[in-house]
Amino acid sequence: MKSMFIIKEYDQLKALSDPFRIKLMMRLVEKPYTGQQLSELFEMSRARIHYHLKELEKLGLIEIVKTEEKNGIIQKFFQSVSSGFYPDASLLPHREEISETKRLMMYGMLERTMSRILEAPSSAFEEAGDKDPSDWNILASSWETTSSEDNFKWFVKAYFELVGEFQKRAREEKGVEQNVYYMTGIGFEVEESKFAERLLDVEKEEDR
Repeated sequence: MKSMFIIKEYDQLKALSDPFRIKLMMRLVEKPYTGQQLSELFEMSRARIHYHLKELEKLGLIEIVKTEEKNGIIQKFFQSVSSGFYPDASLLPHREEISETKRLMMYGMLERTMSRILEAPSSAFEEAGDKDPSDWNILASSWETTSSEDNFKWFVKAYFELVGEFQKRAREEKGVEQNVYYMTGIGFEVEESKFAERLLDVEKEEDR
């Protein structure tokens, strides 16, 4: 699976602007599924699921990664061709569709994250009891800040470099027990701050 798929066709962009297909793609990014498995997962008819799968496969967004025979029937396992999707500059004339697709993708990520939170064991939320976040066994943070666009892009680049370093360190760990961690990163521009009063209070504390 590629880490990033560049959307170059308008039909691909439109296909990903459908809320249900976003939910479908979120699952197919995680692992391969058959049409039957997805039908049961989403409580939807197999015919409807197969319609969406064929459309996504035709557009090159998903692919068959393996087949298995069960009771004389060949089962096809579908998976996303990439863990991430991004529109090519050639699609910029369709700015409104691009914005809506990105919005739906981010919303789909948050919906899947909420599901994973509900599925997680209670031990995942047992904190060490220290006020220092570096001692916590969870990552939970929402905040706002003012910044230039260039500085925000620097942060995004540094964020992905840190994720890469984290994964590299994990691969190099030897002889220690490893847990599975689920992480979601979201950041975007907003029209106004909802944290204005809180940020002002922090600034007053720093001036004292």
